[in-house]
Amino acid sequence: MTVIEEWMKSRGVTEVECLVPDMAGTPRGKIMPAHRFGRDEGVRLPESLFLQTVTGEYPNDTSTIHPAEIDMQLVPDVDTIRLVPWATDVTAQVIHDCEHHNGKPVKISPRYVLRRVLKLYEDKGWKPIVAPELEFFLVAKNVDPDYPLVPPVGRSGRQETVRQSYSIDAVNEFDPLFDDIYDYCEIQEIEIDTLIHESGAAQMEINFMHGEALSRADQAFLFKRTVRETALRHDMYATFMAKPMSGEPGSAMHIHQSVQSIETGRNVFSNAAGRASDLFLSHIAGLQKYVPGAMVFFAPNVNSYRRIARHDSAPINLKWGYDNRTVGFRAPIAAPQARRIENRVSGSDTNPYLALAASLACGYLGMIEGLKPEKPFKGNAYDLDYALPRNLDQSMDLLSECEPLIEVLGEEFIDAYRAIKEREYETFFEVISSWEREFLLLNV
Repeated sequence: MTVIEEWMKSRGVTEVECLVPDMAGTPRGKIMPAHRFGRDEGVRLPESLFLQTVTGEYPNDTSTIHPAEIDMQLVPDVDTIRLVPWATDVTAQVIHDCEHHNGKPVKISPRYVLRRVLKLYEDKGWKPIVAPELEFFLVAKNVDPDYPLVPPVGRSGRQETVRQSYSIDAVNEFDPLFDDIYDYCEIQEIEIDTLIHESGAAQMEINFMHGEALSRADQAFLFKRTVRETALRHDMYATFMAKPMSGEPGSAMHIHQSVQSIETGRNVFSNAAGRASDLFLSHIAGLQKYVPGAMVFFAPNVNSYRRIARHDSAPINLKWGYDNRTVGFRAPIAAPQARRIENRVSGSDTNPYLALAASLACGYLGMIEGLKPEKPFKGNAYDLDYALPRNLDQSMDLLSECEPLIEVLGEEFIDAYRAIKEREYETFFEVISSWEREFLLLNV
């Protein structure tokens, strides 16, 4: 009996959800009776799973998968088995890696891409430590996509109409919801830290405890699913769209990242004297140089770029600074062992595996190339010029031109991801918006 089978038997599990994060970070997979899990030939899914767009279509270029649309073998990660707390019957969920039948990894799998980047760090004797911060909006149920989103009604019977940054009372409006979220997260061993009300109406932020990068990507993946499910049980939606409502700020996934020495456990971002090390500065310089090429992973959807707006709580350029929330890369005030950089560019609509892989890849390239950053910026960076791509098309072009990043993340994966985004971009342009009908129909 395997470790997973013993775990399920001891808890009386009757059903298993076999999860695979797709390119958008959406859970795909199969559900099966617990007694069938791990039997016979295991669980299989077609590798075309990783080429499906957010609209359920497939790109014109499918050259990154086998023309016969062959199956992948799903390999359960023992460390990820958890109970599904909202299930009626006792149900387990397990995140899977994907392999070909010859045992080689499926290189276009987002989870593999993160593993690939972490292996590069390991080969240098380094281990990244990360802590995501995920923002999201609570909204009233919206069954007609032509209607704008509005905040839900809280326990007071009223909707929020003004911004309530850091308001305890505004969070308490949804206490029953957050009580369930905390309970569900505890059952799933999702290590969340603080909850705050962000600056948007019914916009919240959850901070994760810092830890090893793959485990934190897994937890962010499960957390997004948990929040959406919990919101539905409270008759509302939770959305991780980067910019769900006009007139409100966007939602980010800030990534706090540092690097430890595998041998000593010491934070290599601080030198022996406790000051910022050359590796810390090179990591920042890598982010400054390569984030534009990686932007398609931090802003993966057409909506993502609505968040990148001046004076709207999101960075618009590549500046860095100490305790400066207007820059793209913030160095919080911290003790030497906790020295880190906060990548504030990424939206909450990202695939957490790919956002973490891309952010760490940029920093890694800076470290191995010995890059030097600009001087830390001390003013309001929102007053400076834009230095980040403003649309998905531009981001894809920058990625295509960034050979070092392609090499680190894998050419096969890049080709697959680019094909998906090109198809999504084409689909988006087939839609005529209400803005166009309102302002162009009778005026041009």
